[in-house]
Amino acid sequence: MNRALKSCALALPLVVLCAGPALADVKTRDKAQVKFEGMLGRMIGMFGGKAAREGTVTTNAVKGDRKAEIGDIAGRIVDLKEEKVYDLDMKKKTYTVTTFEELRRRMREAEEKARKETPAEEREPQPQQQTQEKPQKEVEVDFDMKETGQTKQIAGYTAREIVTTITVREKGKTLEESGGMVMTTNAWMGPVIPALKELQEFELRYAKALTPDAPGITAEQMAAVIAMYPMVKSAMERAQAEGAKAEGTPLATTTVFEAVKSKEQLAQQSEQSGGGGGIGGMLARRMMKKDDKPRAVLFTANTETLEVTQSVAPTDLEIPAGFKEKK
Repeated sequence: MNRALKSCALALPLVVLCAGPALADVKTRDKAQVKFEGMLGRMIGMFGGKAAREGTVTTNAVKGDRKAEIGDIAGRIVDLKEEKVYDLDMKKKTYTVTTFEELRRRMREAEEKARKETPAEEREPQPQQQTQEKPQKEVEVDFDMKETGQTKQIAGYTAREIVTTITVREKGKTLEESGGMVMTTNAWMGPVIPALKELQEFELRYAKALTPDAPGITAEQMAAVIAMYPMVKSAMERAQAEGAKAEGTPLATTTVFEAVKSKEQLAQQSEQSGGGGGIGGMLARRMMKKDDKPRAVLFTANTETLEVTQSVAPTDLEIPAGFKEKK
């Protein structure tokens, strides 16, 4: 559920450090929870189950090309060299094997399903349709990062708070005019912890081999999110570009994605349900149609590092004894 937890510097979704030589083995214990709202919540509920609703605590271990994340109910082992993912059922003591290629196929299917499940009047036009009917609007991404001066202890380290806001809007217009997307992250940054770079580098390599993930969100879920809200991807890309500039190691983050209605959508709210044009109309139509608030939360993600160690035993990366493959 929560591969990429340690990868996000300030803006949750993407790995932020450049690849380099592996430093050392590392093992962490992490907590993550992602809460989805509205239609998006119903869509993601098809994949997430109890873990998505209540959050998870997992132990993550990395050594070379292999990473294991083990929780009370489920576990996962990713092998970059084999290009395979081993999903573990900790209760039934079984596991399944999935290739990277199969994961890519599932993502494509999840994206297509998300589009089909969205009512026609709420569905965003595909790029070719936009080109035929009217020029596709360009977007601009604004980035703001501030230190609050607040500190607290996390996993034995002193962490400082940094608030990052990323706004995606139509080019040449304000957010209030065009509507758009806002991603706000409260990150608690500890000192540079060299051992955690191993996790960050692993996630970067995995992202290049498969796809970038958000903490607590599976590849299939991320595909559904982007299918319904393409501007999430723009926010994530800016987060990746800017995140590497932050000094330190992220030990806890709370990130909120919000869809913002356009000025035109708000004006038409009382005349027609779900109407509205402009770039914000795409997003606003997916909000509650009787909701006259200008913003709607899409999802909130919380992550926290509970413990960091640099000792990884061979058994930490292996399928537990007694587990049988489920085919």
